[in-house]
Parts: sequence; C-alpha cells; structure tokens
Amino acid sequence: MSQKKISTDSGIEIKEIYTLDNSAINDHSLPGEFPFTRGVQSSMYRGKLWTMRQYAGFSTAEESNQRYHYLLSQGVSGLSVAFDLPTQIGYDSDHALSEGEVGKVGVAIDSLEDMERLFQGIQLEDVSTSMTINASGFILLAFYVALAKKQGADLQKISGTIQNDILKEYAARGTYIYPPKNSMRIITDIFEWCSKEVPKWNTISISGYHIREAGSTAVQEIAFTLSNGKAYVQAALAKGLDINVFGKRLSFFFNAHNNLFEEVAKFRAARRMWSKIMKDLGATDERAMMLRFHTQTGGSTLTAQQPMNNISRVTIQTLAAVMGGTQSLHTNGYDEALSLPTEEAARIALRTQQIVAFESGVPETVDPLAGSYFVESLTDEVEKAAWELIEKIDAMGGSVASIEEGFMQDEIAASAYRYQKDIESGDKISVGVNKFQSAETSDTPVFRIDDSIQKIQTDKLNILKAKRDNVKVTELLQRLKATAQSNDNLMPVVLEAVENYCTLGEVADTLREVFGEYR
Repeated sequence: MSQKKISTDSGIEIKEIYTLDNSAINDHSLPGEFPFTRGVQSSMYRGKLWTMRQYAGFSTAEESNQRYHYLLSQGVSGLSVAFDLPTQIGYDSDHALSEGEVGKVGVAIDSLEDMERLFQGIQLEDVSTSMTINASGFILLAFYVALAKKQGADLQKISGTIQNDILKEYAARGTYIYPPKNSMRIITDIFEWCSKEVPKWNTISISGYHIREAGSTAVQEIAFTLSNGKAYVQAALAKGLDINVFGKRLSFFFNAHNNLFEEVAKFRAARRMWSKIMKDLGATDERAMMLRFHTQTGGSTLTAQQPMNNISRVTIQTLAAVMGGTQSLHTNGYDEALSLPTEEAARIALRTQQIVAFESGVPETVDPLAGSYFVESLTDEVEKAAWELIEKIDAMGGSVASIEEGFMQDEIAASAYRYQKDIESGDKISVGVNKFQSAETSDTPVFRIDDSIQKIQTDKLNILKAKRDNVKVTELLQRLKATAQSNDNLMPVVLEAVENYCTLGEVADTLREVFGEYR
C-alpha cells in the first residue's frame, strides 16, 4: 500500500481503499423519505427527468428571444434568463454607470416593454422560467407577472424561480444595491406576496454557485449556502410567515465541479442537512424540509486553453449533478472561457445532457451510487465538515453577522488562494494549462456583443417615456416611496408601477432614496 496522502480540495483525505468499516451506513432511508439523502422523489428520474434549463440572455430582448425560440426548438424544457450588469444592479441602460456594460453579460431589461419583447411568442403559462437576478429580482418578478397578466395567464399556474439570494452577493459576488436589513425586508415581502398571488413560483434560489465560482471548496459551498438559507427562513419566521407554506417554495442552486465523487457526496449531504435545519426551525410538513436544487456546471473550471477539453469536463459535471439528484440542470458551452456561448456551443452543451439522459443509463435507478463504501463515507465526511463551519457562523450570530464581519469572504479568498497556488506549483493538474500543453492557434469562434446596444436601449427608453402617462408614473413612484417608509408589503405597488411602465431604474432609485446603498 502506498503512503501518499491524497485529499479533495475541501481537505478531506481520500483513503486508498474503502471497506464496510469505513462507512457504517447509518442512514437507511429511502428516496423521497426524510432526511432525503437519496433524493426528494421516490422514483426520481424514472418518474420525470430533470428540467434541461439552458441559461441564455445577451444584447437586446429581441436577440435573446430568438435564442429562446432556438433552444425551445432543440428540446429545452425550461428557460433561464441572464441579465446584464446594469439590470442586475438597478440601473437603466441610459444611466452613466451603465456605459460599456449594456447587453454584455446578459440581456438588458429596462421596462415591461423589454419583457414583452423578451418573451414574444412564448406563453408564460407553458414554460418554467428561472431568472438569475438578485438585488433587483423583485422588479423583474413584477415585470414577469405583469406580462403574464397581459397574456391572460392564470397566475396560479405560472412557474419559475427568481434567484433573489442577496446574502451571497455580499459574500461572493458584489451585485447588491441596498443594505442587508432592507434587502432582507424586500425578500420577505416577496415570500409573503408570492404565497398568495403566484403560489407555484419559487421565491428564492439560495445560491452556492457563485460562492464556488469565487473560489470556495465544495464543503464551504454547502455550509455557507445552507447557513444563508437558514437566515432567510428565520427572517420569514420573524415576519410571521408559515414555514410549512413558504418552505415548499425555497429552492437551491449549486455548482458541479470535476471531482465526481465529492460532488455527488456534496449534493447528498446538503439534502440531509437542510431537512434537519428545517425540522429544527419548526417545519412539520416533509415537503417543506426537502432541498430541491438546480445545478450549473462549473464556469471557473473551464479553460481558454484547448477549449474543446471543456466538453469532457462538462460531461463529468453533468454526471455528478444527475447522480447527485438535481431537479434541473444547465450545462456550460465549451467556449465560455472565451466569450458568451455561440449557438453551436449551446447546442453541444444541451446534447451533453440529452446523451446522459437517454443513452447513459444513469437515470434508470434512483441514487445509483448509494451503498458505495466510498460515496457513503465521503457523504458523512462532507456533512461533518460543513456542520463545523455552520456552527462557527451560528456562534457569530448567523450569516448576516458573519458576512458583516468578513468571515465568509475571508474563508473563500483563502481557499481560492490555496487552489491557485497549487495550480502554479503543479501540485494540482489542469489539463492543457499546467500539463499536457500544446502549441495553439485559437480558431474557436467567439461571440461578441456590439457596443451599439446602449444607444438602441436608450432610444427605446426615450420613446417609452414620451408616450406613457408620466403623471401616473410620478404618483406611483411617490406611493412606492411612502410604502418603503412604512411596513407595508412593497410588491403590490411595484407591480402597479411597472404595469404603468415605470422603468427598472426608476423603481430601484426610489428605494435608494429611502434605504440608501450598501458600500
């Protein structure tokens, strides 16, 4: 037996061989049963495949709409919208701070008119839509509901998710607007309003994805994400909401990286941990204890060198997500270390999911790796290490306090630094980057966004502002300000404002006047 020590990036030592002694399997639950280690549905993919949800959005609403129709024609079963940075931080396209960013990393949405263009020819009752939006998520949800009403849709039937996870923005990503306390108020307003108005809508997607992209380990990803989830639940409970009602509408968003077995163990551990957290917080309905999650393959694992290698990486990550029991999945394009995905790259990414679904045999039994000495042991190890981190956060007073103290940020930064050092020293191999390099001439097609998009969006805004009822707009923005100064729910007045063509920036700025900005 060799003596070389091998560990995962989370620092969990991997033994050379695993036997029954290493993994006394204490959890004998079945899929669909508390604590849901083996999955949230008893039949999993034999009953229904995961939703194949390809993330897309760029340039103008019209161009993104064309990509959505293309993806729907290729067999996607749900849409996932990427928004540009100005939209994410509550600025209209004509704002000075939007300069150079309009339509670049996602689609520019300034008003209900843009939302109408984005979903032209798509009935919202017939699709499930996920929107990756946080600080301004409440405004985009209002745009979506306003459009559904215009289409004559039954609001009781429209389904989808807004990411709406602001805590990870403070910890890992940076697209926040308001201070934490005010942001938490907006989130609980959304929980309360959606439970009555759009009961099938997932009101938050508590996101580990960006925590992982910022450099965390697998263990940190689930520890920080579940801790943030706990903070949202406590805020909702403090508002008097019913955990058995809103608990069913919480969903999670995780990353899938290359270490196949650690990733599967991470997903299994996360489900088990969340069920215990919810039970301890007072949930009695098992459906409110289930951790349902969307997965995206790891953007930060993709390399600009030898980009076709990324197809293999994405395939491994797809297998990890499916064997880990994901409810929906986005697979990245092989060219995403270079640019937004081309149509060809997006098609290959979707085909990767379809090959795993229909050719690999992996979905044919539930939790196929259950009972593996290695996977069961690793699930226990990941869970133990994640609880240790959560206990540290709890001792500080919870997620909000730990973020304000910089604890999560420092832990993520330290992990990212260690990982980069290991790549540079060669202790960790990245194929095509620090080993197995080849002389390359890049002939990968690159997808670029034209800088003229800002002028196109600004012209649209000028036309909109000239033709709408500006007296009504002023009156509604004043009413929004008064509502923000009270304890009343913000969502009804936000919805009425956007239905009367108040812009995203006008709504966000009105609340900036009341709440201030987080710096």
